[in-house]
Amino acid sequence: MSMMINTPLYSDDIDVLAGALFAWCAERSIKLQSQEGLSAANVAIDLYNAGYQTQDQLLGALHNYDLH
Repeated sequence: MSMMINTPLYSDDIDVLAGALFAWCAERSIKLQSQEGLSAANVAIDLYNAGYQTQDQLLGALHNYDLH
């Protein structure tokens, strides 16, 4: 079993994540608190930790990520 080390998220990080996630959900008429919205939030955090650290980069990566 591998352990994932999470780095703390700061206010600016949250703003980037939220902005990209809200935009992605709005484009698809998805409620953030739906299962698909929550799945997208998890993917967004993973993508952010993988290096997509601006709102535009993150939104582009979400567009390219298959959430199904």
